[in-house]
Amino acid sequence: MDENYSLAVPFYDLWHEDGHVPLIRELLPPLLKGVERSVIEIGAGTGLITRLIARETPAEIYAVEPALGMRSVLVNRLAEDPELLRRVTVLPCGALDVEVDEPVEAIVMISVLQSFPAGQRAELWRVLARQLEPGGRLVFNWRERAVPVPGDLEVMGSYEVGRHTYEIAGQVLEVGGESVTSRFVYRIRQRGVAVSEDEAVVTNHWPAGERLVSELEAAGFSRDAAPEGMEVWRLS
Repeated sequence: MDENYSLAVPFYDLWHEDGHVPLIRELLPPLLKGVERSVIEIGAGTGLITRLIARETPAEIYAVEPALGMRSVLVNRLAEDPELLRRVTVLPCGALDVEVDEPVEAIVMISVLQSFPAGQRAELWRVLARQLEPGGRLVFNWRERAVPVPGDLEVMGSYEVGRHTYEIAGQVLEVGGESVTSRFVYRIRQRGVAVSEDEAVVTNHWPAGERLVSELEAAGFSRDAAPEGMEVWRLS
């Protein structure tokens, strides 16, 4: 998995700024209202959402990111801002291994849930519940998805960077239950000719809404109000 993340790093900000990040910048701030002391961010990536959390709250932030390539960009981003460097602790581990010194007020998890198969999600909810104070909030993005269909490789994003074009293409290879296996190709082109090309095969997991509700309630969470596309759950 770390290798797949490493291949995506040069394309990561380009693709996500063209994808879910602008909407998260609109939807997330009201959901963090009143958070002042501490936040865990699961899957901080290169720090796009970390920076948003820091702007919207005065809280100390624990940024959890297992991939070395992503962490490298994240730490470099923090180094540009002395205040972020003081407030953000980068944890080089996965979500299932998170341990902080005292329970936090909120956990934020943006575009990360799909990384966990059904067999791991129960443990994920237990670990996150252990890190939250009573009444603390778990915030993540989620929506019902149509069942994808395997198909041909298609360009998903194309971005001009100087004289180069950074191109991301993808295709669904296999669908089984809530699991979807996809192939991604990362190309850099100059005058239409590929000067770099790498590919990764990734399996994501998209639980049905009813399954997600059942899992979270079993883990001691209660659903709170949230705008479409977002979920907020409080630890009972």
